[in-house]
Amino acid sequence: MDYRWNWSVFLHQAADNQTYANWLLSGLSVTLALGLSAWCLALALGTVLGIMRTLPNRWLRGAAATYVELFRNVPLLVQVFIWYFAMPEVLPFGIGDDIKSMSPLAQQFTTAMLCLGFFTAARVCEQVRSGIGALPPGQKNAGLAIGFTLAQTYRYVLLPMSFRIILPPLTSEFLNIFKNSAVASTIGLLELAAQGRQLVDYTAQPYEAFIAVTLTYMLINITVMTLMRRLEGRVALPGFGGGK
Repeated sequence: MDYRWNWSVFLHQAADNQTYANWLLSGLSVTLALGLSAWCLALALGTVLGIMRTLPNRWLRGAAATYVELFRNVPLLVQVFIWYFAMPEVLPFGIGDDIKSMSPLAQQFTTAMLCLGFFTAARVCEQVRSGIGALPPGQKNAGLAIGFTLAQTYRYVLLPMSFRIILPPLTSEFLNIFKNSAVASTIGLLELAAQGRQLVDYTAQPYEAFIAVTLTYMLINITVMTLMRRLEGRVALPGFGGGK
């Protein structure tokens, strides 16, 4: 195959006085913003659902379990299309109209963030549930025995310990949310993967473009893994999850 490598293509001028490297940097910034905002939503919602799955109330447990089964068993790509095309038409109280009145970029980003957040929340929920379930029953009983309410027991006893146990699997979910953000390109959001495809269309240099995109994703993941491993070492509980 007579392929001419040209790594200097990233320095060539594209449009609006930008280089193709600027396109990749723009895609990187969108990917980071999308992943971080979706993770905040997923962590908050997943924690609430995980708590619900461990409560004595069977209706709350059932509602959380239904949520998990729904979002874990529908492909992420299908969920993206549902959020982008269907949800603005059915959301009540004018929320759908507000979304449709946004600029195209804001609408794409908002729907992708909600989709990734709700999808990942189902996975975080199971991690939180397993972390709480891994604690000895005496932890909960001790909290109640010293006068804590059930809510206070979760807040001050169960959740702080369970999060230290489940930090490694939560790290995996944190990494996945950045990788899953690539599906947002299917609704037109110019995140990192989409910018890579656009660069190929304009330069006809596919190998350089996607090697650069791959290395950028690897840089994100290595950075996250390094930071989280340091955090894991600092908060590890003796006798749990490899803590000494």
